[in-house]
Amino acid sequence: MKLSVVIPVFNERNTVAEILRRVNNVPIDKELIVVDDFSTDGTREMLAECLNEHSNLTVLHHDRNRGKGCALRTGFAEARGEYVIVQDADLEYDPEDYSKLLGPLDRRQADAVYGSRYITTQEHRVLYFWHSVGNQFLTLLSNMMTNLNLTDVETCYKVFRRELIQAIPLEEDRFGFDPEVTCKLAKAGARVYEVGIAYHGRTYAEGKKIGMKDAFRALWCMLKYRIKPLKLRTNWPPEAGPA
Repeated sequence: MKLSVVIPVFNERNTVAEILRRVNNVPIDKELIVVDDFSTDGTREMLAECLNEHSNLTVLHHDRNRGKGCALRTGFAEARGEYVIVQDADLEYDPEDYSKLLGPLDRRQADAVYGSRYITTQEHRVLYFWHSVGNQFLTLLSNMMTNLNLTDVETCYKVFRRELIQAIPLEEDRFGFDPEVTCKLAKAGARVYEVGIAYHGRTYAEGKKIGMKDAFRALWCMLKYRIKPLKLRTNWPPEAGPA
């Protein structure tokens, strides 16, 4: 199997069926792993119906709301594909970009690929100026801590070699996942690439969840994981690793 698509879900009843349809329309051998983070809006019932429509779908449930980072850890542990990608359920990101994201991995150039909303010529919805400034500021600080030159550390679209992401001990339960995994990739010596992607952002009225307290947590995570030693669960790269 080539790709494991990990989809953390919390109260996405109106969009989850559509994102599963779009992901499965991409002509890549894949499995879909949805982790429902204790939704209360009917998402669980919708996912039960989706199981009848998609034979490659696995649905996992949390017994309480634990956050996106925790949902991703749950999904990563179940992944079996050669590569693992993070896919939000809110339709902001387009699965048609998968082939572009997988390119550097397939060519054995990269161990992780980020989809950037800021280096792309593709269509994107024009939304919050200050949100964009904050995102770029966090990216700048992350780059200072990791010595990487990313343009979009907070992007949803991150693809990893499965052996790598399963070797990294992740800790953050909420949106601190993004600076945490970036710092740990850098410490692991992973080869990180970026490609431009399309972006169809949504407003807070439409269900956007990340907020100011998550930005402050991201700052704390950058400092914490810059200082904290990294101990991988398994050797990386593996003995028969990338050329």
